Amino acid sequence: MKAMLLAAGLGTRLRPITDIIPKALVDINGQTLLQINLEKLKYYGFNEVIINLHHFPEKIRVYLKEHQNFGLDIEFSFEEQILNTGGGIKKASWFLKGNEPVLIHNVDILSDIDFTGLLNFHNENQALVTLAVSKRNTPRQLFFNEINLLMGWENQADCEQKFVKSEITILKRFAFSGIQIVSPVFFDQINEEGAFPIMDSYLRLAANHKIIAFEHDPENWFDVGKINELESIRKRYK
Repeated sequence: MKAMLLAAGLGTRLRPITDIIPKALVDINGQTLLQINLEKLKYYGFNEVIINLHHFPEKIRVYLKEHQNFGLDIEFSFEEQILNTGGGIKKASWFLKGNEPVLIHNVDILSDIDFTGLLNFHNENQALVTLAVSKRNTPRQLFFNEINLLMGWENQADCEQKFVKSEITILKRFAFSGIQIVSPVFFDQINEEGAFPIMDSYLRLAANHKIIAFEHDPENWFDVGKINELESIRKRYK
């Protein structure tokens, strides 16, 4: 099975650590974010992984070579300019295309989400995309209807909203957890160009395709994105 780790970001919120290393190599109790997520992917049967690179790309290449890729088949997708999540996924689609669903995972996310359960849920619902979500207090929220179909997106900090249709009923709000399963046909339906957030594609396609919510417990989910929260995460993460 194939997976992608999104690791090209500058990690600006983790400075000064990321002034000298990429965020993928940030240490969490003796292991890097990259190691933790690669070993979890391997545990759940994902044996082919592509990693997008931009910030200190050679440090990631050398690190993985030193650790023999943690026993996985790994490819890289180098971005001369950061392409955001959508552009990064589109650039790596040559590797991701195939006959099976693909897991896409932010490298700075740690969780106890059961990937087998997530994949089974995706297949059982015959979804185009399944988004891992939870009830969390965050400015960015996704809107879903009564059968957990994606209906819209909101960034409260910028007072920005995007909706699938002009007239909808918002019944549920969830925060996206940076983990998703996409069906292989999805890659041929990305028509956005350049650097763009993947949510733009999801919202466009949700009008005619099943993009659904997979709710998980937020208790053991961590966004390793802010320097002032790093020590707290290190203490709480198991």
